[in-house]
Amino acid sequence: MTAPKIFGIAGWKNSGKTGLAVRLVTEFTSRGYRISTIKHAHHDFDIDKVGADSYRHRQAGAHEVTIVSGTRYAIMHELRGAAEPAFEEILARLAPCDLVLIEGYKREPIPKIEARRLEAANRQPLAPTDPHICAIAADHAVADTALPVFDLDDTDAIADFIAAVVGLGKARH
Repeated sequence: MTAPKIFGIAGWKNSGKTGLAVRLVTEFTSRGYRISTIKHAHHDFDIDKVGADSYRHRQAGAHEVTIVSGTRYAIMHELRGAAEPAFEEILARLAPCDLVLIEGYKREPIPKIEARRLEAANRQPLAPTDPHICAIAADHAVADTALPVFDLDDTDAIADFIAAVVGLGKARH
């Protein structure tokens, strides 16, 4: 099996990463591509509710809890003090797809676009110190860069750019 095509969206908190990721998933799927995503969280998070059966299984000490229904399944893996898995390990667990969009993981050596918003928690540009950032998407004018700059809301142009960078061929679906 060939490695999936991957492209990242990097940026500080409140820089517009999630909104851009969601719009890109919508755009690429409307073009007929199968898209997967990986979101990196820097804090403790939970996806099942207190009291739910899956929560109770996890709290009881289960290493992995899988929830399956007629419409979806999810596997929660408790680290129980072990180190966070490497990016490559998470990538290897995904089912085959046309493109994996990565939100977060701003230090991974993958091609990515930097999201910038005036309301971001930190406005320090990432691009000058990250050679893997190949474009910037911002809600304001950006000067002092040789990189392509997109309006943060120009999803179609950003999707075209990503498709060109990763060599996304014709949709198979």
